[in-house]
Amino acid sequence: MKKLTDTVIRELNSILLGKDHQVRLSLCGLLARGHLLIEDIPGMGKTTLSHALAKIMGLSYQRIQFTNDLLPADVLGFSMYDK
Repeated sequence: MKKLTDTVIRELNSILLGKDHQVRLSLCGLLARGHLLIEDIPGMGKTTLSHALAKIMGLSYQRIQFTNDLLPADVLGFSMYDK
């Protein structure tokens, strides 16, 4: 397992320069079968990190652009009407 994670980290670090800590945290979140919320200012490589991680691990990739008016139903696709 260590050899595999080292390979993934090395590949990601070759794509994202200077983001070793973020790469390791993202991989930990993925291996823990959790969710990952990446917050930072524009242009810091958030989309590149998530896209590269999915590609290297052979996974699918989906991205949600959050806005102030985004509701849980917009993400989950569920709406409950309450009279």
